[in-house]
Formats: sequence, structure tokens, C-alpha cells
Amino acid sequence: MIGAAAEPPRADAPGEPRSARLRVNEIFHSLQGEADAVGWPTAFVRLTGCPLRCRYCDTAYAFHAGGWLTLDAIVERVRGTGAAHVCVTGGEPLAQPNCLPLLARLCDLGYAVSLETSGALDVSGVDRRVDRVIDVKTPDSGESGRNRLENLASLHERDQLKFVIGSRADYDWSRRFLAEHALLGRCRVLFSPSHGALAPAELAGWILADRLPVRFQLQLHKLLWGDVPGR
Repeated sequence: MIGAAAEPPRADAPGEPRSARLRVNEIFHSLQGEADAVGWPTAFVRLTGCPLRCRYCDTAYAFHAGGWLTLDAIVERVRGTGAAHVCVTGGEPLAQPNCLPLLARLCDLGYAVSLETSGALDVSGVDRRVDRVIDVKTPDSGESGRNRLENLASLHERDQLKFVIGSRADYDWSRRFLAEHALLGRCRVLFSPSHGALAPAELAGWILADRLPVRFQLQLHKLLWGDVPGR
């Protein structure tokens, strides 16, 4: 981990308004473990807080812990990793309004920027240069009622919809969701087995048997390091 940001609130930099801050759980350098940027060395900015409580959540430590950093301080820590890719994640990063100017600032600086979001909040204000990785919460998550269906209208071909599948029931629900909302062909669709709940080979077999045109993925970071935070 490169410079965890869990520190007490501090004064803003001279001339910088108090609003130009984010509560940050950690900033670290690792390999991207999923989605289209998988395998690339990446600077991760994990923001504090999330309004959801998914049963399979592996970052519950980000619900509350974290310190306040100015956008300039975040950018400096990202620059210190030397990575060309930046992923802003959480928690739920969009729960903090200043996530949007951070994303734009990183794009302006020439980084390849991705956002990992729960799909429960409005994504329409995200800079168009950002790769949006949007969860669709399945029933096994316990939060399927929080999917913000209005987000589907704003999808474009660079977006990625991620379904974490915990059971055959989750898989069948996800297939119906794709069909009901005519999502195949509109954006990239990722199916991932819920870690420890569903055998990866079982999900792969269902996808192949149904000839479903989705991308199967495993979480590379968990294969490499298990459930170690900040990796």
C-alpha cells in the first residue's frame, strides 16, 4: 500500500475551500484485479462510506475509517505511485460529491481513469472520459432493490456492467435482467462468481451452456493475495 490515507482531519491548503476535500480510506498501488483494465499497474483511491450493505462485501473496513484529504493531496499521492491507470473506488465513491471533480482532474492530467460504483447512485454526472464499472446488484447481495434503473438509460459502449453471481438463482435473475432491459450489445457485461460462494467453473459452465455473450471474470487480486486489504 502506498501511503494509506486514514489520518485525522486537517486544515485545508491555503486558498483551497473546505469543500474541495474527500474522505479517503486508503490510496495504494497494485494490479487492477477486474474489468477491462485487469492486470495493469494501477493507483487505487478508495473513498470512505457506502449506503449499501451487500452480503458479500469485502471492503466493509471502508464504511467509516478514513481521513480528509484535499484533491491536490490525493493527486500528489497518485502521482507518487508512478501508475498510468487510476481507479476510484470505495465504499461507494459517488456518495461524496467531490468525487466528480476528482475524476475530472485525473482525466485532465492524462491518467486512464476508471470508477467502480455500486449502481445505486446517479452516474450521469461522471466525466465521459472515465470508464464506468457499474454493479448490478443481484438478489444474493441483499441489495437488488437498490439498483438505480435510471442509470441504464445513460449507458454507452465503454461502460461495464458487473454482475456478482452467488448462486444459480442469481445467474437466472441476471439473464432475465439483461433481456428485460435489452443490455446485451449496448455495453460490456461482466459476470463474476461471488468469492467463496460459487465455484468459478460452475458459473463458466452455465455461461457456455447458454451461449451467453458475457465476459466471465475472476478477481485477479484475490488469486494473487487473497483477502488482504490494500492489494
